[in-house]
Amino acid sequence: MSKKNHTFHLVDYSPWPLLGALSTLILVSGSVKWFHFNNNILFIWGMIIILLIMLQWWRDIIRESTFQGLHTISVTTGLQWGMILFITSEVFFFISFFWAFFHSSLTPSIEIGGNWPPKGIYPFNPFHIPLLNTIILVSSGATLTWTHHSLLNSKKMEALISLNLTIILGILFSMLQALEYMEAPFTMTDSIYGSTFFMATGFHGIHVLIGTTFLMVNMFRMKKNHFSINHHFGFEASAWYWHFVDVVWLFLYISIYWWGSN
Repeated sequence: MSKKNHTFHLVDYSPWPLLGALSTLILVSGSVKWFHFNNNILFIWGMIIILLIMLQWWRDIIRESTFQGLHTISVTTGLQWGMILFITSEVFFFISFFWAFFHSSLTPSIEIGGNWPPKGIYPFNPFHIPLLNTIILVSSGATLTWTHHSLLNSKKMEALISLNLTIILGILFSMLQALEYMEAPFTMTDSIYGSTFFMATGFHGIHVLIGTTFLMVNMFRMKKNHFSINHHFGFEASAWYWHFVDVVWLFLYISIYWWGSN
């Protein structure tokens, strides 16, 4: 940075964007081949290549930020705004699912008997697994806040313990949701109810898996002493994402599981 007259980071030439785009093309082509010809070899290779590129790309970013000191205050501010805008786009992504749900539930059409839930659909009891999953996610938000406060006070052991608890709660949530799906008395093809239910809860479940992976990466980095009181945006970004996932679930539970099942 001493050779520059600005505080911004102009990235070096990297092969990962181009290779990432090509691997995504392989993945999509493999998906088409899998769906139409029941052959998933190309899909698996595309997934493996994408994962390898992700690991190496993230490795380079960690090196630039943690060891080379290229992520200055100005750069970190830009990254924060980028994460805020990304989460905002995710908010609108879920708004589309809620819009579809409320459009169909508040004015049920004659094709589904003018009732909500439609005739023949037996929704989940909101006070069984859904309530347990709500408690789990809210608890994970509390343990993640504990991690953040421990990190800010240089209590590494406490931060690792609370972060491990958060990861365990995230995995437990995914396992319970998988159990719920296996025991579901309806499918995605069962009218608009099944479509909106599985689209909304399924995409939220994918976000939980992504967030859990995000936290696992940060746990590994925390063990390697990559974070300090003043330098831990990687963890902050994962915390923002996880709290967003928590809030979305609360809306899902109240609207789809509780209100939508009555």
